[in-house]
Amino acid sequence: MNMLKFEELRDFLNEKADQYNAPDFIENDPIQIPHRFSLKQDIEIAGFLAATISWGNRKSIINSADKMLDIMGNSPYDFVMNYGEKDLEMLQDKSIHRTFNGQDFFYFIRQFNRIYKENESLESLFEVKQSENNFLHAIERFRSGFLETEKHRSHKHISSPYKNSSAKRIIMFLRWMVRKDKRGVDFGIWENIDQKYLSIPLDVHTGNISRKLGLVSRTQNDWKTVEELDIAIRKFDEKDPAKYDFALFGLGVTKELL
Repeated sequence: MNMLKFEELRDFLNEKADQYNAPDFIENDPIQIPHRFSLKQDIEIAGFLAATISWGNRKSIINSADKMLDIMGNSPYDFVMNYGEKDLEMLQDKSIHRTFNGQDFFYFIRQFNRIYKENESLESLFEVKQSENNFLHAIERFRSGFLETEKHRSHKHISSPYKNSSAKRIIMFLRWMVRKDKRGVDFGIWENIDQKYLSIPLDVHTGNISRKLGLVSRTQNDWKTVEELDIAIRKFDEKDPAKYDFALFGLGVTKELL
């Protein structure tokens, strides 16, 4: 497959991106969680929480996200801004999703409350500066703004590209919020961040497919590989590189290239 010429590979990936970037993609994907809402802040909170627990089986991710929404009375923003201390105390011993537990959920809700008292949207914490060409520094600025400096067990749930993590879950959340098209999957509700800065959320599946197609040569799924993949896919479409996430993800799920 990696013997394909540039134009053939671009056309193949465009065709696959077009095939999978469709509303029926939503029903089995964690992106269905924020799709239940119309208020911008509800979409952000539900999306961020669903993305944060997006590892493992997709069905169990969706079930765990449902559990969080139930606790928040299916009104995430209202809950975040108006919870009582007793509401949070009840979370402490709850199991949520694998290593993301009630204490982590409690911590995230507190941080959201503080952030939304100061900001209308999470977008302002992720803005990319003109001299930057991806979200490397923006993610780190978000981490320091969201997590503050105190040590807490929950810090491990927001990966750091400065530590060479692929930051797959945050990159996926950013695609949901930033990418603008008319296909009904991604939201594109952030007006001030250009989608040209987006990367592909890199995991085992997208990493393996990218190697099979000759898009990356590195064997690790880390931030350096995210940047290597950036260079390759931006040659196909520099204005909307993240659309190829649909192609690589779809090829990984269907095992079409195995």
